Amino acid sequence: MDENIACSGFFSATAEDTISCLDKFEASGPLQWFSGNFLESFYNFGYALSHPSSWLGWIGGMDTAEDKQALMQFIYYGGSRELFFVILSMFLLLTVIGLWRNSFMWGCVRILEGVANTIGRFFVWAGLLMVLQQIVIVFMQRIFSTAEMTLAFGMPFTKDISWWSEELKFYNALIVTLCATYTFVQGGHVRVDLVYSKVSYRTKRVIDMFGSLFFMMPTAVLVWMYGWYFMWRNMINPPVSASDTLERLMMKSRAVRWNVETIGFSPNGFDAYFLFKILLITYAALVFLQAIAFFFRSYLERKEGMESEGKYLSKDSLGEGEEAYEGTH
Repeated sequence: MDENIACSGFFSATAEDTISCLDKFEASGPLQWFSGNFLESFYNFGYALSHPSSWLGWIGGMDTAEDKQALMQFIYYGGSRELFFVILSMFLLLTVIGLWRNSFMWGCVRILEGVANTIGRFFVWAGLLMVLQQIVIVFMQRIFSTAEMTLAFGMPFTKDISWWSEELKFYNALIVTLCATYTFVQGGHVRVDLVYSKVSYRTKRVIDMFGSLFFMMPTAVLVWMYGWYFMWRNMINPPVSASDTLERLMMKSRAVRWNVETIGFSPNGFDAYFLFKILLITYAALVFLQAIAFFFRSYLERKEGMESEGKYLSKDSLGEGEEAYEGTH
């Protein structure tokens, strides 16, 4: 950047023909860019908390131009570097506090693993609903030869049999996306092990720490980045993309309107496929949170030794006598 460009204000410029001094600092080199964005993340987080209407005003409806601009700001910052650095700074802050007070880090592990377990234990029942609904569909088609099925709890909900059949995929998506971290906490994922079982206890914890930082977290971030704009392209019109600047989104806000995807694969089939997009980004968020918990747990178990393995871990059991089958999926 031209050194002669004037700047005013630190976090934001106070004059229209200038830039903020922090922006000028960030443009002077890669190290300055990283440190400047890291410093700015605390300001951005505080500003978002103190001005919720600037990015949540659309929740009550898009009746005014300000509401539409709030929606576009929400979309932009949901996949922006600003959000990335806010999350990074919070993770580093939690890590530093946890290194100083291990009890605090154990508390983070218990909370994050508790979230995964609670969500997983609730949505795992979608598997039972899927089986029961499939049985009902077979009876309605083969025995009663009906083309429609009604679900009534006060207000009847009637759909074609093909709609209920395609909806079974949604139950499957619920299990895959919302129970993935629960299964991880329970140790139920398949492990292809070539090295892990042969190394020492502390080396295993180092491998776990490395995997959470360099595999789980980056994967979750990539899924979020692709899934975020993929979801919104099927929710509003005009469409948005990751390459849109905030200024361009503000211009699009003048014509923005809801355009929720309701097209099924068959004429009378399931038509709420936008829910799959929402589940995709929810999955990415849960995986990222579990990566933090796994990193913290691995560090603490390595530091405290073998006696802390599985500490505070809430694992489900198949019952007495079934221990040999647990964790062997």
